[in-house]
Amino acid sequence: MFCISLSVVSLVYLLCFWLISLNLMLIDDEKVRGLYVMKLVRSFCRTTHEKDDDSFEHVGSILVNITKQRAGRELLLDPKRGLLKQIIRQFDSNSSLRKKGVSGTIRNCCFEAENQLQNLLLVSEFLWPALLLPVAGNKIYSEEDRKKMPLELGTALSIEREPVNDPEIRTQVLEAIYLILLQEAGRRAFWSVNGPRIVQVGYEDEEDPKVMGAYEQLGSLLINGSGMEEPSTETRE
Repeated sequence: MFCISLSVVSLVYLLCFWLISLNLMLIDDEKVRGLYVMKLVRSFCRTTHEKDDDSFEHVGSILVNITKQRAGRELLLDPKRGLLKQIIRQFDSNSSLRKKGVSGTIRNCCFEAENQLQNLLLVSEFLWPALLLPVAGNKIYSEEDRKKMPLELGTALSIEREPVNDPEIRTQVLEAIYLILLQEAGRRAFWSVNGPRIVQVGYEDEEDPKVMGAYEQLGSLLINGSGMEEPSTETRE
């Protein structure tokens, strides 16, 4: 009897999914497309990432590929499917490749912010930590800063934490934030979590030139888009 290891089976499984993803958006039936994407996300969210042999971390790259197309982004942003939330929660993984798959997928989905911002912000409890913690720098934040943040951010920034060493991940999350801030409602949401303070501190600690450029692009948008002043809570006439 032949014994086939789990890693080999997983490799074949992933190869099949990769080939499917290349032609996924050519499928006319939305239900069929949704089924394939759901299976991909289910595979990505398997608990194998807690072990040394993460057989499904490469699925993140497939999700990035799928979300390069609008049809793929719309599937993940459909609140009834709840797929984006599942993907974002994988950012807690120790796998850099898995994290990169999540950050790249989020960044791609944020290209739909103009029309789908509400659906992005429906998962803000998970979205903002995934976007802001990688670029929050190394400092422990003051109580004054943290009290302006939601609990999930304030708690994480009150203790020492592992830095996200991959500059590509940091660049991707800054690009995602930029796309969100192009929308006025996105800027209000950013202020509501004390986002400007977080990127200010993160920029001070940043050393990678490309990532610094992404910070500066974001800062330019905040200044030129009147985003450096906290939005008024007064109702406009």
